[in-house]
Amino acid sequence: MTRDFLGSGWSYPVRTDHQGNVRLESGEDNIEQSVRLVLGTAKGERVMRPEFGCEIHDQVFSSLSPATLNRIENGVESALVQWEPRIELERVDAVPDRSKPGRVLIEIEYWIRSTNSHDNLVYPFYVQEGER
Repeated sequence: MTRDFLGSGWSYPVRTDHQGNVRLESGEDNIEQSVRLVLGTAKGERVMRPEFGCEIHDQVFSSLSPATLNRIENGVESALVQWEPRIELERVDAVPDRSKPGRVLIEIEYWIRSTNSHDNLVYPFYVQEGER
């Protein structure tokens, strides 16, 4: 079954195919890459669209506290609601990675609206705690 109605766009990161053309992604892969693009872009980073992106980057030098984790969750949720209308969020959890200090795993579960299919991803985010 083709999923062309989900849309397509440049792969992220941008790559070329075997013919040297810009590689395109479509369907669920395009949605996942779009989510990663929103989360990986800091607000103000894009000159022509300064409001695009996610506020989690404001937490890079924050202490790894419950309040910081809550701000990360809220930032992810508000960014995805605003910038990825093809999905409906079910859950966003930010949990410290016990195996790598300073890394937060952002667990995201969502539904793809047009297909009513469930998907999830884990986005790693790095926090370097500031010293006092």
